[in-house]
Amino acid sequence: MEHEYRRQLLHAAFGLLIVLFPFIGSEILLLLSFIVVMGLTFLPEDSRICKYLYKKPLPGSREMLTDNINDGLKSAKHLAVAVFVLMLISSLLELTPYRFPLYVIAAAIAISTFGTSSANFIRHRKKLQTLRVRPWRNNGHESHLLPSSIVLLGVGIITAYFAGLWLMYWQGISVSLNMIFFLAVIGSITGALFESIPSNIDNNLSVPLSSGMTMWLFNSFGYSVPPKTMFLALVFSLVLGYLAYRTKIADLSALFSASLLGVLIIVFSELFWFILLLTFFILGGVFTKYKYRYKKSIGLAQSKGGVRSYENVFSNSTAALVLALCYGIYPQHAELIIFAYLGTVATATGDTLASEVGTTAHAQPIMITTLKPTHAGVDGAVTVLGEIAALLGSLVIGLLPVLFGKVDDAFLVVTVTTAGGFIGTNIDSILGATLQKQGLLSNSGVNFVATFAGAIVSGVIYLLLV
Repeated sequence: MEHEYRRQLLHAAFGLLIVLFPFIGSEILLLLSFIVVMGLTFLPEDSRICKYLYKKPLPGSREMLTDNINDGLKSAKHLAVAVFVLMLISSLLELTPYRFPLYVIAAAIAISTFGTSSANFIRHRKKLQTLRVRPWRNNGHESHLLPSSIVLLGVGIITAYFAGLWLMYWQGISVSLNMIFFLAVIGSITGALFESIPSNIDNNLSVPLSSGMTMWLFNSFGYSVPPKTMFLALVFSLVLGYLAYRTKIADLSALFSASLLGVLIIVFSELFWFILLLTFFILGGVFTKYKYRYKKSIGLAQSKGGVRSYENVFSNSTAALVLALCYGIYPQHAELIIFAYLGTVATATGDTLASEVGTTAHAQPIMITTLKPTHAGVDGAVTVLGEIAALLGSLVIGLLPVLFGKVDDAFLVVTVTTAGGFIGTNIDSILGATLQKQGLLSNSGVNFVATFAGAIVSGVIYLLLV
């Protein structure tokens, strides 16, 4: 058997630790994980297990230029550290009214062992095929990542679900099957997302910690839906994310971040809420391409050909996600939350259209804080064309609920949404001219704050009018 495949089998075998969870106390599991960390830290380099863990570089890859650093051993240690951290948090919370359930930790381990091993197996196989057919191609090409990430997602969901069932059966845990499957899906999407993000942090550290903490968070809400609903939401979100990826509107990290948002928004609210957010992404992608060559010639085009990443998704959509979660958890405030949600999506849409269309204006922009002429592309610069685009973008979001027959008072919805989106867009410009210019906020940070501001503005306008 090829060495890398044996290495991945050994990595997956670590996941069998969850079989012992129902029969061993959490204190012993914490001690065992600590012993594994120490054992891997002081493991002699000439030991047999070290030879199995060693990550052999592919011919012609960049790894061949390194100083023979055993990345495989480091990755194994990082995985053990992640498990130790999760077990430590669980043990410390035993002293408080809060709990970090073992079935959540077991699911996180399943995703980061069985899921990532399966993904790495597929990725290595595709790299070898590419190396044989086109040896000049970069081994890190993204075409290798999508199939393996989908495998990670699928295997992660299945194994995390069965890990939860295993503990539920042997420990007599009073948790519903709906919740187990709900957490398995959320944890696996999160794991696939963090694995797809280019980072210097080892996946064996980021995947188990991110998936474990995310599942813990949603487990604490006590909210779940039937597996059929969860599955349909997952498929719908993935298909739309894939279409955005194929049309080069989104990269791989944006595909999974948008899928995560889609699943959560659909199950905590309803499909229409995600359609509103999807409208923003579509309009943003279309207008990013609008006069792209011209914007590129003057140095104001989006980087990477306008392809969105996870940063774009979360900076513009976190407020929408929070409001969708609140809608499911606090149904008594549903109407106010809906108007706030419309305001945040309208702000994201208005700001994107103002930026992408406004930069093509031939008239000289002015600084929003001083109303003095400035250069195009400067943080806080606005144009009449950009303001009109922001107004129309916000109006589109306000009209959608009316067109879909979701509201009774069309005038109220359109007015509140358009006003909230337009004001939120200009708050974005003010933040750009002040905090971003001073280096206190990045562009993503400005978008993040502005979308929350747009939600607050729409919510306040709604309360004043009713």
